[in-house]
Amino acid sequence: MKQHIVAALVENRAGTLSRVSGLFSRRGFNIDSLTVGETEDPSISRMTIAVSGNERVLEQIIKQLIKLVDVIAVRELEPSSCLRREIVLVKIGADEKNRPAVLEIAGIFRARIVDVSPSTITIEATGNLEKLNGLLLLLRPYGILELARTGLVALERNTNVLSVAQSQ
Repeated sequence: MKQHIVAALVENRAGTLSRVSGLFSRRGFNIDSLTVGETEDPSISRMTIAVSGNERVLEQIIKQLIKLVDVIAVRELEPSSCLRREIVLVKIGADEKNRPAVLEIAGIFRARIVDVSPSTITIEATGNLEKLNGLLLLLRPYGILELARTGLVALERNTNVLSVAQSQ
């Protein structure tokens, strides 16, 4: 099953997220990742939705999203032509023995140390899914105590822009 990235511009008002997520649950589609944030226009939010499925599933999702009143514009983002990023915060058990190794791994992945205690290190890393999964794989043996991920955000490269004008 292929992962698809769908970007949507939506009205920034109460209930919009509920209606979009409800559409997915009613149709039995699973959301792998969903991020929402205000755009340069405070009345509009951008949703980045990662969903797994075949082309038919993707086509249904896009058609159903376009029908929602709060949705302004929708487009699939091709992985080869978009920038994808996620942020991860990971708290690792780190005592005097393994602390240098954890710090070295963080450095290799250009991650930032955001908190240190006598028995833990909290690391912040930004990157694509492959980079973050690689970091977590190497940190796992040291003991991941807690993990938080933002979900995927994505923008198309070059001059391609998802805009309100596309919906008109």
